[in-house]
Amino acid sequence: MTAFEVARRLVDEDAPQDENVLAKKIEASIQTFGCLEQKVEPVRIACSDQTPLLAYYVPVADHDVRGPAVICISREGETASTLLGRLLPAVISRGISVLVVSHEDVLSHWRGQSEILLSSCLDYLSVRPDVDHARIGLYGEGLSAALATDFAVSDRRVAAASCDGGLWNWTRTVASLGWITRTVDRLDETFLSSPRSRLIRQLRCPVLVLAGGRSIVSTTEAIKLQAECIAAHIDIEVATPRIARTTAGEIENFVTSDDSVFAWLQHKLTLNSAS
Repeated sequence: MTAFEVARRLVDEDAPQDENVLAKKIEASIQTFGCLEQKVEPVRIACSDQTPLLAYYVPVADHDVRGPAVICISREGETASTLLGRLLPAVISRGISVLVVSHEDVLSHWRGQSEILLSSCLDYLSVRPDVDHARIGLYGEGLSAALATDFAVSDRRVAAASCDGGLWNWTRTVASLGWITRTVDRLDETFLSSPRSRLIRQLRCPVLVLAGGRSIVSTTEAIKLQAECIAAHIDIEVATPRIARTTAGEIENFVTSDDSVFAWLQHKLTLNSAS
């Protein structure tokens, strides 16, 4: 799976046909994946519009014990199977179940009402006998990191979230304000700091913000947000991926990044159980 993901990232952006072939190979591997104790389950999430959402579910190895689970949302333009193929090595031995959905399905299924659809996913996990309903986390990539923030704010059942911390919406607001007033370069940092941390103050769960690399979040702004949140006693951490420079350009080390994200989720969801 890791080799497929490396190949997919090395494919020329102008060769979508080659990338589609790799995506199909990943999906075929997912369909046949299995080990002695765990298997991938294609599932359908019931929705109010009676059109089920297709997703992938990977249960914990011990079905007799209620364990933590994480809803994972792919980045834009990426299928659920492609994301799952990449994440399997990071989650398979952590005692965490994962439910993987695609960005496009979350956005289009409910005509923009993504929070309702994600709530249906959380409902699905909450009634599973192998999931502890008090230990359900959330992980979003790319623009889905912004969706994850909005959902974590709207649904207090989320126990931990790897998201954008509200920075995407804040960046768009600042850009719009600068365009309207033509004063973006002269906006005072004190003026900007309050709205930057406003959304994350509504969260009631620990937050991990991925910054830099393929993330939509600027490392500089993430560090500023972290400083503001620490001062306000908000549980937030910032992680940045390792970048390797090759003859093909800069490549994000997604293996170490995924490991660190799910190690953080595992830690926070375990603490939630202990409390």
